[in-house]
Amino acid sequence: MIRVNVFYPYTPGAKFDMAYYVNEHIPMVQKKLGSAVKGVTVDQGFSGGAPGAPMTYIAMGHILFDSLEAFKASFGAHAAEINADIPNYTAIVPIFQISEVKL
Repeated sequence: MIRVNVFYPYTPGAKFDMAYYVNEHIPMVQKKLGSAVKGVTVDQGFSGGAPGAPMTYIAMGHILFDSLEAFKASFGAHAAEINADIPNYTAIVPIFQISEVKL
């Protein structure tokens, strides 16, 4: 199983519309990618590791797939549309990482 992680780095003053992300963007992604999606979680950052430290990421989205091939097959045809929706909730440039789930 693999997880596609999308990290939105915290930048003071940057806007992130969590309601839009959770209620519009993520459901749109799930609909476009269909049954290839095996699970989705969204995290909202609120603190760094040290007391009083700012969060590292304002938001993180995680989508599970059976394999890298399943992700590529489902995402490829919809990548432009999914990425074009990002300005509707933030100007933050996301960081992507694909991980193999071990536990």
